[in-house]
Amino acid sequence: MYVRVGGSAVDEGFGPAGDEGAGRPDAGQALPWRDSLGGGVVGVRERVRAARALLDRPLTSYYLILGATALLLCLGLMMVLSTTSVTDLNQGESPYHDFEWQVIGIVVGLPIMWLMARSSPRVFRAMAYPLLAVSVIGLGLTLIPGVAVVHNGVARWIAVGPVTVQPSELAKLALAVWGADLLARKEKLGMLADWRHLLVPLIPGAGVLALLVMAGQDLGTTSILLIILLALLWVAGIPSRVFAALLILLGLVLVLLYVSRGYGSARIEDFLHPSGNTNPVGTNQQSIQGKYALGSGGLFGSGLGASKEQWNWLPEDSSDFIFAIIGEELGLVGTLCVTALYGGLAYAGLRVARRAPDTFSRLAAATITAWIVMQAVVNIGAVIGVFPITGVPLPLVSQGLSSVLVTMVGLGMLMSFARREPGASQALAARGPGVGSRVLSWLGRGTRRGT
Repeated sequence: MYVRVGGSAVDEGFGPAGDEGAGRPDAGQALPWRDSLGGGVVGVRERVRAARALLDRPLTSYYLILGATALLLCLGLMMVLSTTSVTDLNQGESPYHDFEWQVIGIVVGLPIMWLMARSSPRVFRAMAYPLLAVSVIGLGLTLIPGVAVVHNGVARWIAVGPVTVQPSELAKLALAVWGADLLARKEKLGMLADWRHLLVPLIPGAGVLALLVMAGQDLGTTSILLIILLALLWVAGIPSRVFAALLILLGLVLVLLYVSRGYGSARIEDFLHPSGNTNPVGTNQQSIQGKYALGSGGLFGSGLGASKEQWNWLPEDSSDFIFAIIGEELGLVGTLCVTALYGGLAYAGLRVARRAPDTFSRLAAATITAWIVMQAVVNIGAVIGVFPITGVPLPLVSQGLSSVLVTMVGLGMLMSFARREPGASQALAARGPGVGSRVLSWLGRGTRRGT
């Protein structure tokens, strides 16, 4: 049988004399129907092979993380401008007031992320205990009246000059890096053969952070901290039965915490019985108006800046529920694109963890990926009504300097691990110096001329 590839007939094993088809009128040429069918199948196969070859390149993970991060940051800036301009005008501010702060946060975060991407894992391991200490001190300061900044009745922020900082965001990164360093040290000493060494002092350390965060009534961030803890234990190789028991125990603790808090209990009640509270401006306003926003967007949305829900109908539209405004202004297509970007981050991060050359890089890469992607899943799930409202931001998209900066640092670390995949250093050397390196080299030459 012959198929057409690139304009020529190719024998697939039935053409030579003595084989099936020999001596037939069409034995040396491809019939039209065979030509089109064979060429289509071969074309699809070649495209699949080309896609696989592209994904197998050493720097694929690095560029996937970089591209998804850049696109999410750009989308976040557009959506923050769209959602905060109305609120700023109502408060007598410039319509660009909150947008300018978000831009400042990203401008500050970009060089830090670039520096993290070019740093060694040894630097990250040296940061582990200082990050943990700063997180504990910062969370402790939120418990001091007069020091903590109160917003919507809860004290989760502290003022650092003109900027308010949320220490619970730093606690996520601190737990991921400290936990990975701790388990890597134990693995080097051969202590992880006994699963009990996985739990101490990792669980007490995570428990201290979680208790301090819960004291600020931030149950959403507490959930993310527990996800980070579970990711560390799973990747480190905890037995399945112990993991399942721990998962059930932590789930029960979270349920008790939600029920014991009046606000959390009301959210659980609205989530379990949505038909019992259908007042669009009542206690279930956020969930109802969020679904209105998603439903009114249709396939392509109403257009950037054309949201109706942002006119004081949807609470926290620039932070916790910014995904609903994305659905209203960019439609189903926009929400699917955002979901695909987080899916790309998940694929790239897990690929980095699988190919990491050392234990710390493997644990840290998997944990940072789980933190960012699962936070996005929890946020989106709350907006569409799959999960209760937890109050966690959409990574890189929601308004918030602390969230954006800490997430960019985590992604910079992930890019550093991606640059150390097998073959990545050789590919980078063959590519030559990057833009940042050329700029620094040019600045260095200018400085030497000036002296």
